[in-house]
Amino acid sequence: MDEVKALVSDIKKGQIKPIYFLMGEEAYYIDKISDFIEDNILDEAEKGFNQMVLYGRDVTIEDIVSNAKRYPMMAERQVVIVKEAQDLSRTIEKLADYATNPQPTTVLVVNYKYKKIDKRKALYKAINKHGGVVFEGKKLYENQVPDWIRRVLKGQGYDISPKAAQMLVEFLGTDLSKVNNELNKLKIVLPQGTQITPEHIEENIGISKDFNNFELRKAVGERDILKAQRIAKYFGDNPKDNPIVVTVSLLFNFFSQLLHLHGMSDKNPRSVASALGVNPYYVNEYLIAARNYPMKKVSEVVALLREFDVKSKGVGANAVPQGDLLKELLARIMS
Repeated sequence: MDEVKALVSDIKKGQIKPIYFLMGEEAYYIDKISDFIEDNILDEAEKGFNQMVLYGRDVTIEDIVSNAKRYPMMAERQVVIVKEAQDLSRTIEKLADYATNPQPTTVLVVNYKYKKIDKRKALYKAINKHGGVVFEGKKLYENQVPDWIRRVLKGQGYDISPKAAQMLVEFLGTDLSKVNNELNKLKIVLPQGTQITPEHIEENIGISKDFNNFELRKAVGERDILKAQRIAKYFGDNPKDNPIVVTVSLLFNFFSQLLHLHGMSDKNPRSVASALGVNPYYVNEYLIAARNYPMKKVSEVVALLREFDVKSKGVGANAVPQGDLLKELLARIMS
């Protein structure tokens, strides 16, 4: 996020580069940077003749270069934006010749989503050497997304409880564009200054605050068999929204972290949060689970989850409903 802020700040100051090559697995910031350039470098009167949007599936590298080499009309510069440039992955290196000598009055923006160019090859080196920018949007790890949600909302005048942020991540995954779309829905109905709670998430997005993987993990950690089985029944009644593959993966990660926790000599909450890569808010949940599951039991559960991971994918358990499979798994974990 800091890299994006610096890049946008430079553009606002008029420090505009001839090439912005935006690549990587996380498309959210690629779109944000590209949209900012599209909206802000030229004024509305200049855009008609001097701003062009091309799509990778419809053009060749030669077409892009031809457009980039044009001179602007009645403006200081022109902007050429290539969207979905990953469709040109087989020929993208041909852009290296242009990058070696880019047109100074053109701003070329290349959106190369879900892929990366080889940093050892000519294109990457040419862009960097001749005044361009290569930005890589990196996928956040799951444990980084709640903090990202909090920072985005804080910048827009909102707050969010740790549990509400975790619910969004568990339901939507690490795709920042998806998460941002849901945050936008919340901002439509909630005034600035609101702290977004699990109740807001449940009412406006449809994610249950009581029957979700977060609550299941907590129930398992506390050895609350009744609550865990209630959640398992809900999951079994709503298998499309609560696939067992996701639940098993989450529990596997949880118990793997408990294994790590048991091996730590320093169990200070701050040290635990750092070592496990979790929000400090959740450390007590892990400490309770570690007391309820000695290291030997945790090792057994990890092995058990490997077995059920295979079964959840249909190997050796084709006829068993997901809900029944999950109930069996939970009973064996907490036995």
